[in-house]
Amino acid sequence: MQPWIVVGSPDNFELLRERNFDLCAFKGSRQKQSSEMRPGDRIVHYLTGDVRFGGIVEVTGEMFEDTTDFGLRSKAKEGEEYPYRIPTRPVVILDPAAYIDVREITDLLDKTRKLGPKKLGMAFRGNLHRISDADYETIERLMRERA
Repeated sequence: MQPWIVVGSPDNFELLRERNFDLCAFKGSRQKQSSEMRPGDRIVHYLTGDVRFGGIVEVTGEMFEDTTDFGLRSKAKEGEEYPYRIPTRPVVILDPAAYIDVREITDLLDKTRKLGPKKLGMAFRGNLHRISDADYETIERLMRERA
């Protein structure tokens, strides 16, 4: 299992919630990374702007390309498509009041420890990131405690 973090807006996360997290969609610049995902991989949703983790999904199939618009939007690039899609299923999805504020756990994660809470934006630039097993296990444990 390879753990990942996908960076997206809270609005996009809610659109995926309405779909019961049956898929995860990636920007056109993420074809290579998304094609490396395999069933059993886990994806942590990082909510940009909110600086919080909202949930975890498991990859259940191979990446496919589809340009059907189902509402995902990029605040940085108007009209940007999310053509690379991965079938998923929910693992742990938090209610908004229980989301994990990443600024409060920066010391617990390899990915953020050196940056500290004021420079977190640097850790989550781009749409998709591999993370360590240790970071994934910490995030999942914290989410399960709040679920």
